[in-house]
Amino acid sequence: MSADAAETASPRPVDDPSALIVIDMINTYDHPDAELLLPSARKVVPVVTDLLGAARAARVPVVYVNDNFGQWRSHHGELVDAALAGPHADLVEPVRPDADALFVVKARHSIFYETPLTYLLWELGIRHVILCGQVTEQCVLYSALDAHIRHLDVTVAADAVAHIHPRLADAALEMMRRNMGARVVNGQDIAFTEHAGQVA
Repeated sequence: MSADAAETASPRPVDDPSALIVIDMINTYDHPDAELLLPSARKVVPVVTDLLGAARAARVPVVYVNDNFGQWRSHHGELVDAALAGPHADLVEPVRPDADALFVVKARHSIFYETPLTYLLWELGIRHVILCGQVTEQCVLYSALDAHIRHLDVTVAADAVAHIHPRLADAALEMMRRNMGARVVNGQDIAFTEHAGQVA
């Protein structure tokens, strides 16, 4: 199920308060498989940028959850600075956190594993997460599963998640839709309203 095959329909209201979760987009792209990831990342950055703009305009919480890439002494500002100083800053600058963004550092694939994200979402009263970022068949997939087992509603912006292996990414999107009850839609089908989102 590619982004082109994502469910499409007129946006409908989501009753539960929503947050946009941006996964691993603050990235130096100097890790294994980065060369395979970069073409897909270039395609999704404009969509992620649009989602960020829409969420910010509607005052919907934006939470960046980002790998620390093994830099245990780094805080989020240093991770952003390192990515902006790297050779692929053009992929980071459009999606960099603003002053209102929340930032959670992770060390493994899932955004929930050994992070304070569950508590943060509870504090914010969030019951619905909208996932974008990378990698579809890795961190996005495992994060969607962990959100599902925490009884959160999940939406995945199919054209705003980057992949390494297209076949596995398609399978991952289908698993999220079928097994986790996720709404898998394109970014243009997500219409944010204050304190909630609308998705197809």
